[in-house]
Amino acid sequence: MWMDYRLSWNPAEYDDIKVVRIPPKKVWRPDIYLINNNDGQFDVALYVNVLVYSNGVVTWLPPAIYRSFCSIEAAYFPFDWQNCSMVFRSYTYDASEVDLQYPLDDDGKEIQEIVIDANAFTGDDAGASRKNVRRDLYEDITFYLIIERKPLFYVVNIIVPCILTSVLAIFVFYLPPGAGEKMTLSISVLIALTVFMLLLAKKVPGTSLATPIIVNYVLFTMILVTFSVILSVVVLNLHHRSPNTHQMPTWVRKVRRRTPAGVTVSSGG
Repeated sequence: MWMDYRLSWNPAEYDDIKVVRIPPKKVWRPDIYLINNNDGQFDVALYVNVLVYSNGVVTWLPPAIYRSFCSIEAAYFPFDWQNCSMVFRSYTYDASEVDLQYPLDDDGKEIQEIVIDANAFTGDDAGASRKNVRRDLYEDITFYLIIERKPLFYVVNIIVPCILTSVLAIFVFYLPPGAGEKMTLSISVLIALTVFMLLLAKKVPGTSLATPIIVNYVLFTMILVTFSVILSVVVLNLHHRSPNTHQMPTWVRKVRRRTPAGVTVSSGG
């Protein structure tokens, strides 16, 4: 909405007409665009008619989708906060020609906050704005989007199953070597953690600035499970040795001969 004195008239002289609808290409429009645009689409989605009132007020409310970019802080994913900004300003008119103002509510007060869907994000004061005047006299209005991710979906579908799967890795050491399922349990837990790692790679925002704590946890658990698989192989190898398949190493015989009385050393077989 802006004021254009050239489009004002006296309604009494024109059959009491107080508002007219004009195609947007026939009316002067301020070239205010999103500066930090991400997809290169600066135009609106649909060119609707412009409402021109008799007092010179021009209202143009075209539907538009703006895509901006900002750095992602994913260190505490999925309990993270994001702070993004959207900068709007004119490309060719400075502050002496176009004065950017906040819209007014019903009480005549400036609206300096924006409304964000509560079903998608948390926080009551999710957005605020600030008017800036630069050294070149070009002014802009910056909207700050401070939003928090709702973690319930990620807790139920990723974090809780990952923790339960990690607990299963502990029980690998409680299985006796003769049970026959020691290696099966270890490899099953390792495959399950690999699946969770692939799922996290699709859900976590792609950034190289920081590694999320949940990813570090899954990676560390995978390393521990890998070591448990290696130890299980060693334990099963020693358990299934017998005099028919293996011979006692020479150094073990020497250690056994030098062992003091009361201490017994025997082979795995």
